[in-house]
Amino acid sequence: MKKDAVLSCEFRTEKDQNPRIEWKKRGKAVTFVYFNNQFAKSYVGRAKIEGATLTIHSVTQKDSGEYRCEVTASQDHVNLGEATVNLNVLVPPHVPSCDVPSSVFVGSGLELLCKDKLSVPPATYRWYKDNRALTATAETPYSIDTNKGTLKFKSVSKLDAGMYRCESSNSVGAPKSCVAQQLKVVEYPLNMAILIAAAAGFVVLVLVCCICVCVCRRRGCCKKSKKTKSSKSYNPPPPPPPPPTRNLKHYKQTQSFMI
Repeated sequence: MKKDAVLSCEFRTEKDQNPRIEWKKRGKAVTFVYFNNQFAKSYVGRAKIEGATLTIHSVTQKDSGEYRCEVTASQDHVNLGEATVNLNVLVPPHVPSCDVPSSVFVGSGLELLCKDKLSVPPATYRWYKDNRALTATAETPYSIDTNKGTLKFKSVSKLDAGMYRCESSNSVGAPKSCVAQQLKVVEYPLNMAILIAAAAGFVVLVLVCCICVCVCRRRGCCKKSKKTKSSKSYNPPPPPPPPPTRNLKHYKQTQSFMI
């Protein structure tokens, strides 16, 4: 149920019976709420002025902010000045949005989400399984963040299947809960399990090969052996001796012929 907000601003004049009253709202920019005896368009029909006190009917979260009242009495010698009023519009809890998957595989990680974006101050959250409140401890297989609204499982088991719902609450109104949703925990299909096992085996094989190569290199057994040169040199065989030649100096003609 929406309520009214009364922003008080009181003053006392010396002579001026009709002082000028202005209300402004500060945000990213300064906007008029009440000026020249008229309300701004967004306040027409849902605000009123009594003296200098401003009343806003059926306030919403958009009305939150800093308001400034300025009173000027031109006939007086006293400067009346201004007053600042902060308006915080509190919003009770709304039904939160709950993100619960319909099914999940055994052994996989899981995070359930719960969020109430409208409540002010921000809501805190509580998770329920089969209408029993969950409390996280060091022994439980899950963790809960009451401020963020998360319920986390590191590794889901068959025992975690059930009906889950989340409840949001703050100091303004009664808690609100989402509709409980069924979470099923199923086994991996056979072909999926085979693929996962094969992939895991391949990864292990690659790691083992890498480790073996590293160990081999450290021990030096993977280094290439260098070719050693023979200390003995090759000597070709000597060439054959040349054929004998006649010595012309010692040749004498012993007979002469005449034909």
